[in-house]
Amino acid sequence: MTTTPTAPPEHSVRAALSSPTMLRTEVLAGLVVALALIPEAISFSIIAGVDPRVGLFASFTMAVAISFLGGRPAMISAATGAIALVIAPVMRDYGYDYLIATVLLGGLIQVALALAGVARLMRFIPRSVMVGFVNALAILIFEAQLDHLLDVPWAVYPMTAVGIAVIVGFPRVSAVVPAPLVAIVALTAFTVVGAVDVPNVGDEGQLPDSLPSWFLPDVPLSMDTLRIIAPYALAMALVGILESLLTAKIVDDITDTPSDKSREALGQGAANLVTGFFGGMGGCAMIGQTMINVKVSGARTRISTFLAGVFLLVLVVGFGDVVALIPMAALVAVMIMVSVATFDWHSIQPATLRRMPRSETTVMLSTVLVTVLTHNLAIGVVVGVLVAMTLFARRVAHLTDTHRELVEDGHGATAVYRVTGELFFASSNDLYTQFHYAEDPDRVVIDLSDSHIWDASTVAALDAITTKYERRGTTVEITGLNEASAERHGRLTGELPSH
Repeated sequence: MTTTPTAPPEHSVRAALSSPTMLRTEVLAGLVVALALIPEAISFSIIAGVDPRVGLFASFTMAVAISFLGGRPAMISAATGAIALVIAPVMRDYGYDYLIATVLLGGLIQVALALAGVARLMRFIPRSVMVGFVNALAILIFEAQLDHLLDVPWAVYPMTAVGIAVIVGFPRVSAVVPAPLVAIVALTAFTVVGAVDVPNVGDEGQLPDSLPSWFLPDVPLSMDTLRIIAPYALAMALVGILESLLTAKIVDDITDTPSDKSREALGQGAANLVTGFFGGMGGCAMIGQTMINVKVSGARTRISTFLAGVFLLVLVVGFGDVVALIPMAALVAVMIMVSVATFDWHSIQPATLRRMPRSETTVMLSTVLVTVLTHNLAIGVVVGVLVAMTLFARRVAHLTDTHRELVEDGHGATAVYRVTGELFFASSNDLYTQFHYAEDPDRVVIDLSDSHIWDASTVAALDAITTKYERRGTTVEITGLNEASAERHGRLTGELPSH
């Protein structure tokens, strides 16, 4: 019987509310995440082709909804670049109402996938793909900062360096306040007091001055509408669930606590439905902001996720003029350190590469390469899994062996072939060539005591071997089948066409 994972008592909301130290950590972590979310949400709105308020409100509703509905405490969900890329064509070709309809349908698909148990598929993602996912994400986070470091005033560079130095050095002085928050406040004060002219959050886009309101898309309820939005909604649902579950697994490893992946998948769908009905562009888990929350700021509960959304709304609506003054150099420094902390440096150390099987390294590198080239984490993970499956099948296929022995008894000579290893499409295709058809006596025994038949390809191969011997007048007997292999062979033998 399976049990639903629960957070340990020391990581519960009740524990945080009863501990001033822990509550302070959660509150300040939520504030830092909110500040980092603002320029990102604006950037993703531009990618999707919508007004900045659409991305900002999506980040607010996603964060608040998932703090109640999600299965991974302290994980941050908001508007993301991956979702923006998927739904951008809808906005470009059909307009805002169709985009919101796509978000709502995507949320419904995620709910359906969660109820169907899609979270259980996570166990088929190898560790090497996970490492590649993390490393690619770190590279993409760093790459996204380059736009804010090119063709900018010279003052941006020393300010960014100072921000990094504060983030690295301040924890050695005090752990009471998160270092990223200190860097943001200090650099903002410097630019205001010194009247330093550098790019700031206000330059990224217009901040909203009102609260989000209920929104219903004005689209016809017809099959034509469904044909338009369904492909994009399905892609959005798959990308969102994949990124969210992978991020949840990373947080599980960092915090040494389990999470309810099925609840997280269901929560993502419900949060996207809430977001769509408030006119947001949809979203999923954000690995960068999650790393700020969990790894940099030390948050562990749903409080930080909830407050990230609340602070975001308060900051952009109530204190938009102040937030607009935050220099992008401060946020760039935060995100650079997030990318450094996210990257798995151990995975590329020479000693690790020497010990690691080449197939594992190939899988990791292919995941990184495809993700970085496509800027799509879901495509990178799918390619990584396919490469891992191919290399695994190739490796296992080489573990199959056939040994021939001539046995003399009272009835004459018998050729006994003992087959060892797992028999499936990759290994059984070569099985046909392992027999000495012209040299063998009138009786042949194929002993599969140390083998297992996994698929129809193996049954077809055995049928081909038997047929070729029978044409020569040779009797073939297959022995040693275990129960599952015997059932599969008995059901399929003679029923498969020869090719």
